[in-house]
Amino acid sequence: MNNPEDTKLVTLATSTLARSGAQQAAALRDNTGRTYVAINVTSPSLNLDAFEAVLTVALASGITGIESVVATGALPANTKAIKDFAPTATIFYIDSDGKESSL
Repeated sequence: MNNPEDTKLVTLATSTLARSGAQQAAALRDNTGRTYVAINVTSPSLNLDAFEAVLTVALASGITGIESVVATGALPANTKAIKDFAPTATIFYIDSDGKESSL
């Protein structure tokens, strides 16, 4: 992760996870530089992992592209949702020890 803007996404995702107590959190930067955060959503009739939730929030705001997404907490299962919308987006996962992985 060489982009300082991605480091900001890490901060957003990790602080959202800590504040919410959720299982997962994700932060997304669109192609205009706007950022979005979300946690996993679990209810009797709706289950979204953090990637799906942050993509939903961003799409509802009218994004046209994604530069980067960072997730932390439990590994989100659905990277396909991000990759289908933005095949060139960088996608990172930060584990509980702070170790970074590219997805």
